[in-house]
Amino acid sequence: MVRPVVRLSLLGVGWIAAAAGPAAAGEVACRYEAGVITAPSVVAGIAGDYIIDTGAPLTTLDETQAQAAGFDGATAAGDVQLAGARMVARPLRIAPLDIRTWNLPTPAPGVIGADVLKGYVVDVTYAPCRLRLSPPGEAPAFRGEALALGWDAGRPTAEAAVADGAHELVGRFVIATGMNAPMRLADDVAAVPGAARPAELYPDGVWLARLPVVRFGGAVGLDVAAGLMKPDGEVAGALGGQVLANFRLRFDFPAGRLIVAPAR
Repeated sequence: MVRPVVRLSLLGVGWIAAAAGPAAAGEVACRYEAGVITAPSVVAGIAGDYIIDTGAPLTTLDETQAQAAGFDGATAAGDVQLAGARMVARPLRIAPLDIRTWNLPTPAPGVIGADVLKGYVVDVTYAPCRLRLSPPGEAPAFRGEALALGWDAGRPTAEAAVADGAHELVGRFVIATGMNAPMRLADDVAAVPGAARPAELYPDGVWLARLPVVRFGGAVGLDVAAGLMKPDGEVAGALGGQVLANFRLRFDFPAGRLIVAPAR
């Protein structure tokens, strides 16, 4: 069966407004696969290749693997080791993660989120995949376009613009290195007219529509695959790995800046 190509359309909304010190760290080789970054880490004694998701507000252990390691309940606490850094006694969430890990070559034991990363300057390069954590004031030089880094519901946000030919929307988007869709728009600012099964355009589904124009970090993307999401906080949507992979990124969380440079 051939799926019809459907276009994602904006709903005519013009503008959306923004809304313990780290230890020594270093750099680690990561993987960029299935649209997400994974990196070797140890969380609460559970080692594996964790999804590194700046767009996740809480670091989370996969329920099945956490139970196998002796954890019980929906929360825990434990040390997080990543790229030479060790964050002690961090609060952790425990939840099923099958929907996030099913298409990875090796199921990830969890997701390391912004709650752990935000004390550092985090550099992300996609090709080759490298992840660096630096304490404030100790990061190497990095040149690029600086964007104001905001926060919404514990997730970092930056400004981007999207257009469908009839409308343009400029707003704050979650910057999510661990989201496997290129981008998603909240369904109070966008819709997909003519979609036969609109539920499949949400994170639990398997379809994506097309968005004619996306502008971010001084670059323009055309005919970008995009899905929908339920409204969540004050953001217009989220940018995921397949958009972010066109750049080198510095999340200077302590300084409140996202520095974006072209991939090379």
